[in-house]
Amino acid sequence: MASLADWIARWAEIGPDRPALLFEGNTITYRAFAEQVARHAGRLATLGITHGDRVAHLGANTPEMLYLFFACARIGAMFVPLNWRLAAPEHAYQLGNSGASLLACDPEFVAHAETIETSVRRAVLDAGFADTDGDADGRGSYADPFLIGYTSGTTGRPKGAVLTQDAFLWNALNSVATFDLGSQDRVLTGLPMFHVGGLNIQTVPALHAGATVVLLRRFEPGAFLAAIPRHRITLTLAVPAVARALIDHPSWPATDLSSLRAIGAGSSVVPLPLIDAWHARGVPCAQVYGATETGPVSITLRPEDARAHPDSCGKPALHCDAKIVDDEFRELPPGEKGEIVCRGGNVMRAYWNDPEATAAAFTDGWFHTGDIGHRDAAGFFYVDDRKKDMIISGGENIYPAELETVLSRCPEIAEAAVIGRADGRWGEVPVAFVIRKGESRIDAAAVLGLFEGNLARFKWPREVVFVEEFPRTALGKVQKVELRRRIGA
Repeated sequence: MASLADWIARWAEIGPDRPALLFEGNTITYRAFAEQVARHAGRLATLGITHGDRVAHLGANTPEMLYLFFACARIGAMFVPLNWRLAAPEHAYQLGNSGASLLACDPEFVAHAETIETSVRRAVLDAGFADTDGDADGRGSYADPFLIGYTSGTTGRPKGAVLTQDAFLWNALNSVATFDLGSQDRVLTGLPMFHVGGLNIQTVPALHAGATVVLLRRFEPGAFLAAIPRHRITLTLAVPAVARALIDHPSWPATDLSSLRAIGAGSSVVPLPLIDAWHARGVPCAQVYGATETGPVSITLRPEDARAHPDSCGKPALHCDAKIVDDEFRELPPGEKGEIVCRGGNVMRAYWNDPEATAAAFTDGWFHTGDIGHRDAAGFFYVDDRKKDMIISGGENIYPAELETVLSRCPEIAEAAVIGRADGRWGEVPVAFVIRKGESRIDAAAVLGLFEGNLARFKWPREVVFVEEFPRTALGKVQKVELRRRIGA
């Protein structure tokens, strides 16, 4: 049975000495990569991991993460990447919800893993992890559910989007077609691979194409800029917060960007000044639109269209359909705003163990993105607003319900509402509106202290606004649009 792991094995046959990964001064060839995938699969087998089991990963960008990823594909296990920025209770929920059999963590995250209240077996994913003579049958196939990507939901609990191995193939083909990605490319990966953006917009597709991936353990603007001329990078990816950090860095004006064919951008609406900055340096900024549930490559702006349509996210990817619909699911003509819906092999199969959320997310096989947009007469799509309450801060998804749940547990708070406020650096940041209970005198510092140990710090409100009452609809629902207006969001 064919699986994603065959990509690495086949390139090891075609070009065994081709560099697959460059990481911290080390070069990993496709032959060495394939050997490590086989050894990691064997190690998983000795740990009792079999077809359908879930293997969670907690760590930064390393070759070992990719070895584990493809090893899971080889044996038909499911890969569950954990956002290392989350708090221990959030990790505990995702491990429990996914039913993980193993938590593989980088050495630097071992201490944190020990604070997670879970019975899941832990293993240190270091250079010695795969020191075993064990072997594993290649039972994985493209039909297998493969990755559970957690994305926050409006209920305040994250949902696990299930992508099949087949979805990764179709997503890779979409990316290859968008960027003309080939074996001669050198892709720089600085975004975290626990997100499908960092993992799946360019990194995994590059390995499908036999290209070379230059891995950065974490994003740091100086190191990122230095890597471009050093390794003659041809393609890379940046969310708005990353692009802003690069453009604002002292090294930006002098950095040689001549090797770059294009830079991909996405995760949220990209401000035109950031796009213009890349274009001014001669680098086309090609936007990619999508979500965890769509792989994410679903609507893309090819580099040759970037200058003519800088504010567009492009056209439907080669193997994905998209359209704009109204509330009755009728397709809208060019120029009219409605919800963006997508359909294709790259789209998730379901939300993990959540049939109700899955049913609500689809209509006749089309996935509801929750984003409001329109298309022009030439077929280019534009994102106008978000139907859902999600806040995107520095490329991270934040749902107000998560913060509101924490605030609701405080006996000194009668009610709270969280919205997003525009921010020049992060795109958006959360702001909490709070109604004190009774004679309470709780202050902003105490409110922020409620999030300590419960939510990742990037989710914390950047401002706390105390009010006597909320603006409400006739049915009593808080009018968040009015709250946004009050703070000029």
